[in-house]
Amino acid sequence: MLFAQKGYSAVGVAELGEVTGLGRGALYHHIKSKEDLLFDISSRYIKKLIEDGREISARELDPVRRIELLSKAMIGVVYNHLPEMTVCFREIHALSGERHRTVAQYHYEYQQIWEDAISMGVAQGKFRPIEKVAIKGIMGMFFYSFLWLNPNGRQTADEVGEAFCDFIINGLRAQNPQ
Repeated sequence: MLFAQKGYSAVGVAELGEVTGLGRGALYHHIKSKEDLLFDISSRYIKKLIEDGREISARELDPVRRIELLSKAMIGVVYNHLPEMTVCFREIHALSGERHRTVAQYHYEYQQIWEDAISMGVAQGKFRPIEKVAIKGIMGMFFYSFLWLNPNGRQTADEVGEAFCDFIINGLRAQNPQ
């Protein structure tokens, strides 16, 4: 993916047309603008995370298991779609106006899924209460994994997800869980 390799602002429409084999004119037949393409990439994968998160949230699960599944789902999407997720997280600032607000809202919705999962654990006495800023830190741990995650590395997506989950759960666990 060209945006992931060079960055959104460094890629021109002519180069996109050349790489896709469509040419500039044909490319504009498929997309209205380069920003439309960025919006499509940025929104598609965060919407996938929301969809996965809602499916996990709809299930009757122990709070620890819910966090485990959310962790594995999140890192799995980043791991399996690394170029797209690189663009999604690194280039959000290049979106303007309504597109930026829409993608920012998707990020908020996804964070809310995590907040709800943690709140459920707090209500059940499994987790200790934490500040919202700590939830942003948890999200950042996942969102910025695109910087170092290597699908050809020694750890699978599930192993990375389990390591993150272990770190999160041990930080959330109530002193005397019920």
